Amino acid sequence: MIKVKVIGASGYGGIGIVELLLRHPEARIQSLVALESVGQPISEIWPHLAGFCDLVVQPPDSPAAQEPADVVFFATPDGVGMKTARAELDKGAKVIDYSGDFRFNSAEDYAEYARRIGKNPAHADPELLPMTVYGVPELHRTEITSDRRLVGNPGCFAVSCILGLAPAAAARAVRLDSIICDCKSGISGAGKKLAAAHHYPNRYEMMNAYRLAGHQHVCEVERELSLLAGAPVVVTFTAQVVPVCRGIMSCLYADLLEPTTEEEALAMYRDFYRGSPFVRVLPSTANVGSMHVRGTNFANVVVSVDPRVNRLRVVSYIDNLVKGQAGSALQNMNLVCGLPETAGLDHPSFFP
Repeated sequence: MIKVKVIGASGYGGIGIVELLLRHPEARIQSLVALESVGQPISEIWPHLAGFCDLVVQPPDSPAAQEPADVVFFATPDGVGMKTARAELDKGAKVIDYSGDFRFNSAEDYAEYARRIGKNPAHADPELLPMTVYGVPELHRTEITSDRRLVGNPGCFAVSCILGLAPAAAARAVRLDSIICDCKSGISGAGKKLAAAHHYPNRYEMMNAYRLAGHQHVCEVERELSLLAGAPVVVTFTAQVVPVCRGIMSCLYADLLEPTTEEEALAMYRDFYRGSPFVRVLPSTANVGSMHVRGTNFANVVVSVDPRVNRLRVVSYIDNLVKGQAGSALQNMNLVCGLPETAGLDHPSFFP
């Protein structure tokens, strides 16, 4: 049985991985660690867990929090993992970090990301960066293996865009300077921390774009697509928040280099994702939306071609808290622990 520690357990990312671990056949939650709600059972913070997980939230310096675990999830903001992951690695743990701290293999790449979010561009532990692997199994499955001990989970917008565009980039089927990512997220993507903009009167019936000067997830999207294409990729990215709780819909556009039918584009996508159990490639006629991936680790990727302008149009749907966060983290845990990729994750959405 895999012993798991969750750091940052009281937030949305923490509770997301707790919910998934409870149904995992090979994992046991050993300890929950956070700065907030210390001393409370997690089931008092999140009452739906009563009787399923009643562990008390521990402060980081408590003896229980210091006990070694097989896997440690850092469901924490930027800047936490880079300062404390080494201590867990030194105790023999495999570490999966939700933040941007370990999404990049060099200090230079990390610095570009950090500047976008207004953080110190100097990484606190740059010697760990060459050890990390970017946690998108659909692209890096052969690297996310049992000999890996550090995984940088992808950003939620990033994984939706990357999964939607990867086959086209890998095939060099589109103009690499024509890509547009038009992305909408539910308000849960802002996290649990209270802010005036997230209060019900300010959010109800409110849609808005934000970070138009440059969103931090663009770094991930451009890097991964460039690696696939073997040439630089630059995208136009617009992040928007809409008044729903959870889900991301990314509408992705790129000019095709050759006349292409939808059937040919679908074949390209299905071939690329053969063997990827959580990506469902669908035609433009598919009647799907964000509710059909809610609470799951699936990505529904709808492929369309506009023949009038010879443009590829892909709509990528994910749950921002699962495939965009905790679900990808558990998928990565399965791979680094040598378990079936789908363990604890192969279940449908709930409806309505």
